[in-house]
Amino acid sequence: MQIRFKLNKYIKLAALVLLACSGCQGPKKAPQQLTSQTPSYLVAGDVVKISFPAAPELNQTQKIGSDGSLSLPLIGEVAASGKTVGQLQVELARLYKPQLQDNEVIVNLDTRAVPVVVSGAVQKPGKIVFERPATVVEAIMEAGGFTPEANLAKVSLIRIVKGEHESQVIDLRALLKGKPTPAIYCSGGDVIYVPEKLLLF
Repeated sequence: MQIRFKLNKYIKLAALVLLACSGCQGPKKAPQQLTSQTPSYLVAGDVVKISFPAAPELNQTQKIGSDGSLSLPLIGEVAASGKTVGQLQVELARLYKPQLQDNEVIVNLDTRAVPVVVSGAVQKPGKIVFERPATVVEAIMEAGGFTPEANLAKVSLIRIVKGEHESQVIDLRALLKGKPTPAIYCSGGDVIYVPEKLLLF
């Protein structure tokens, strides 16, 4: 009886240990593409179309300024950068409520600006602003391409997802050898870092 009791005790203890560690076995799998996780926030340079069904004379198409704001009739400066299209629409309806009997506002994204920072082992590191969807490879080529010291196997894509920085390591060697590779598109605010190869002495 004592032996069986001790055996049962050890079995229960082992089960508890396995249960506690089941959630920590192995690293989390990195997503194939970060793009699908990123909310579409407005940024400086985006062009938005704002329509007023009950007051078409107020209809506007404007580019969000470098300070992240729009200048609109009757209400003046409105912060747009960092909001989704839906959030901006709700905000404008609230601001126009005292001004218009029918305060319905429709906001549409007309042109998307995609600011990307490329740094590390590239010829011309710095900020690039695309006015259309662009891939990680296009951003690197816009930065002058790789330097001879670049490590193409460990290019990092850093992106803000739900208020936190997330990174994904991309191997571009196959692509530059002419092999088919899934395209990874940039999102506004991305940082692409190309490391240098480690020198072995």
